This record gives sequence, C-alpha cells and structure tokens, in this order.
Amino acid sequence: MADLLIPTDLLPLDGRFGCGPSKIRREQLDHLLGFGTGVLGTSHRQAPVKDLVGRVRAGLGELFRIPDGYEVVLGNGGSTAFWDAAAFSLIEKRAQNLVFGEFGGKFAKAAAAPWLEAPDVIKADTGSRSDFVVRDGIDVYAWPQNETSTGVMAPVTRVAGDAGALTVIDATSAAAGIDFDASQADVYYFAPQKNLASDGGLWIALFSPAAIERVERIAASGRYIPEFLSLKNAVDNSRLNQTLNTPALSTLLLMENQIDWINQSGGLEWASARTQASSSVLYDWAAGVDYATPFVADPTHRSQVVVTIDFNDAIDASAISKTLRANGIVDTEPYRKLGRNQLRIATFTAIDPEDVKKLVASIEHVVAHLGN
Repeated sequence: MADLLIPTDLLPLDGRFGCGPSKIRREQLDHLLGFGTGVLGTSHRQAPVKDLVGRVRAGLGELFRIPDGYEVVLGNGGSTAFWDAAAFSLIEKRAQNLVFGEFGGKFAKAAAAPWLEAPDVIKADTGSRSDFVVRDGIDVYAWPQNETSTGVMAPVTRVAGDAGALTVIDATSAAAGIDFDASQADVYYFAPQKNLASDGGLWIALFSPAAIERVERIAASGRYIPEFLSLKNAVDNSRLNQTLNTPALSTLLLMENQIDWINQSGGLEWASARTQASSSVLYDWAAGVDYATPFVADPTHRSQVVVTIDFNDAIDASAISKTLRANGIVDTEPYRKLGRNQLRIATFTAIDPEDVKKLVASIEHVVAHLGN
C-alpha cells in the first residue's frame, strides 16, 4: 500500500499534521532568517535579546487578554520542566490532579514528590475526562485543557468553594488554539511547539497575583528548591525580559511571528474559530462513514486541536498512515501508548482548514484502495 500514489489534486498543499512539533509557516522561517542575524549568537543579557523577550511577553499578554496584575513568565525547558518546578515552587502541601491522558498523568507523578502529601488523583476512562472535586487540604487543582495523547478537551474554570487554592492549567496543546478566559486560571502554562508553531526549549505561563504570591511565599519558606526549577527565579528574570539560562532564541523568533500573525488576524477568538472549523471537518467526516468513528465518544469532550479517529477492524489505520507518509502527508500516527487502530491528526492554528479537507479526501482515496 505504501507505493500507492495519491492524485496530486487530492493532496494538501502542506502535509504536516503532527501533534508536536507542529507545522511552522514559511513566514515564520522568513522572520527567523530576516531578524535572526541580529540576535542569534549574541548575549541574552543585552538589549536585542531582551527586547525580543519583551515583545513576545507583550504579544502573549495581548493574545490571551490577561487581566490586570497577571504576568507572562517564561523559563528554560518545556512543560516537563514546569511540572517539576511546580512541585518545588507552586504546590504548598497537596495537589488534586485530573488525569485523562499522558500529560495529566505526568504532572500527577511530579506532584507526588516526597516533601508533599500524596496528590489526590482523579482518573477518567481513556477517551473521556474527569472533573475536579473540592476537598479540604488541596491547595492546587490541576488539569490539562487539552490532552495531546487522547484528543480530550476540558474547560478552563476556576475551582469554586476553596478560596485559598490555585487553579493550574496545562495548556501545552491548547494555548493559542482554543479560546478561554484567562481570569479563570491562576497559572496557565504551555510549551510553544503546538499552536504557537515554534520549537522547544522554553515553557511559558500566565501567572495571577495569587500564584506569584504563592511562589514568593514558598521561596521564602526555607524549602530546598533547585535554582533551575525555581519559579521565583523565573518570575524575577521574566520581569527583566530574560531567563535564568540562555533561552532558545530561534524558538522566540518563530513564536514572535506566530503571535503577531494570530493577533493581526483577529486574536484568540479567530484562532479558536479556525481550529474548530478544521476539527469539525474531521469529526463530521468520521460520523458520516461506516468504517470510522471519533475516539472521544462525548462530543463535549472532543478536542478542537487534536482529533483522534478510530477505524473498524476491517481497516488497518497503520497502513493508511504509512501510505499518507509516502505521499508527503506526515505524522498522522496514533499516540504510541494507546495502541489503538486510529489516526491522530493535529488541527492547530497554523494548519489551513482547506488542507484538512484535502487530508480527508486523501484518506478516502487510500481506504478505497485497501485490499485491492
């Protein structure tokens, strides 16, 4: 099947549908080439790099419509580093972690650090989501806005009934692709290689005044906190438009252009409508054929940026993805640990909805030739 040629009129103009790293637009690469010579290979403590960091922080503040008092904070590493940083610098005693995919599970493991009480972990069946439960003694309520592994999406809603607790949202595959109210979270953190169409090497977060107060209080408590994982260090350095260690400058440049593109196109509302349009193409198609179905059964749980489609036993999804890859349509394979007969398709902001329609046509062409 891999030698099957898909007609060129069915092929997307851009065949990148991976869930991260994701499609980078040509305009971002032009920006990197055009402006990179002024900052790449220069000191991150000097004005050109600090100005770049400042522009990125300001652009994100505009994109996410952050409330007064909120700050855009960034640090070295990705979301994995942020989970450990949160265990040291954000969770005071005990967290409640909602787990409905890989990222939620990894944060729960980080929240089980020996200096903390065991987290209250609420798991959901694969392909669905769990909901928070207010409990005494919980000072951080944490869950992913979008699970990249399963294609499950959850609302960003501040936990009510526990005034002293922080609401902490993992937005790694949601940020800049799903609309939300920033005031509903105390920490909204993400890495830039999904909807922001950039490279790795940084984490970024929106911090509420309450979250900053928590970080400063824990830092002053005498708790041992490695310098690299100190959120107090990250806040202090971000206020100077820098990071503790040398930041990934190409990541910042790619992200700057993506932020400007989204803001100039209509902001987060525009980006969210675009990803919703793209994902709807796939969900509507899967619901209309007899050999595929959306993996996430509840429509209100389905992600608009990561679409997971199951195929019946008569169709080999791996054969589809291999044939697509041979024709230049890449990274549609399912999340490896799920082990399902499915495709996983990103519909991030940079991905053109028209290319998603072409992808569906290409899949139908491959399916029609399976077994021939």
